[in-house]
Amino acid sequence: MAVNRVPVLKRCRSLDLDPIFLGYDKKSNRTSARAGRKISEYGLQLREKQKAKFIYGVLEKPFRNYYKKAERMKGMTGENLMVMLESRLDSVVFRMGFARTRREARQIVGHKHFLVNGKPVQIPSYLIKAGDVIEVREKARSLQRYKDIFEVTGGRLVPEWIEVDQEAMKGTVKYLPTREMIDVPVNEMLIVELYSK
Repeated sequence: MAVNRVPVLKRCRSLDLDPIFLGYDKKSNRTSARAGRKISEYGLQLREKQKAKFIYGVLEKPFRNYYKKAERMKGMTGENLMVMLESRLDSVVFRMGFARTRREARQIVGHKHFLVNGKPVQIPSYLIKAGDVIEVREKARSLQRYKDIFEVTGGRLVPEWIEVDQEAMKGTVKYLPTREMIDVPVNEMLIVELYSK
């Protein structure tokens, strides 16, 4: 399996991205070597695509598949793409505050720590639907890891489209988000322009 081993802050610098969107509180004091240079139209489109892929931890082939699926759906392709990325299980787990970072959310989903509607799911890319109930498995609830996570994520704002009960370690997706509810700094129109060439 391909794993992105690029240091997070270095990648954030090159993409001109705030690490907070990945769950990191660190800040980089350095500036990118390419800062201030003029970027071509293609360069801007490519950067937006790389930014979306990096934030959600998706590689090129699955990302292209999401795009094709979003194209076939009703409505705006770019908005459909962002909603689909946001409704991945690892992303929803991160939004619920059950993980400190998006990478950690992906890891604990892969370790079979979560039940979706009472069934164990270990696929980070599993797409959540409205009304789905996500909870931490009985075995994993007593782990020290979750106590540490809740200390860090306790003050994090949970989006309005999710309802979370931290005591019971479960949450419900009330409805799928619209593009306005997704606070990710990606211009999806540039991604659509890039793929429609």
